[in-house]
Amino acid sequence: MSSQQKQSVKRAAGAPAAPAPAGPRPARLSAAAALTGIEGLALAALGTYMLIMGLTGSPDSPQQAEMGGVTVLALAVLPLVAARGLWLRRRWSRGPSLITQIVALPVAWTLVHGGGALVAGGIALALAALVVLVLLVNPTATEALGIAPRE
Repeated sequence: MSSQQKQSVKRAAGAPAAPAPAGPRPARLSAAAALTGIEGLALAALGTYMLIMGLTGSPDSPQQAEMGGVTVLALAVLPLVAARGLWLRRRWSRGPSLITQIVALPVAWTLVHGGGALVAGGIALALAALVVLVLLVNPTATEALGIAPRE
């Protein structure tokens, strides 16, 4: 039986999970958590705006505007939960945050090609996503989350 299988058996038997990593939270991890949280808050603000405009404005299709707002609000949950997990140094939070950043890159590309004020938003989103990706793959951040390198 491998050591990984033994750990799985221990967890299944009710043994406590690995303890939280000790020591102070690295600045890289704090920055990644903050940027991921800001992205989540921006999505929540956009979803709220879309929902309010769907209810009080005069969109072409109120149902479509309202559903779009609810969808964006639901999408805001992933980066917000990931940011909280990163802040609390939970190892599971790295995956959702990485996924959020990878999904943000095509969105940023689309915004940059949208013209006008969207260009600035697209550049800011792309920079934030790239910075968080670099921060999360950094060995300091992975060690702080309790993710050890493979042997």
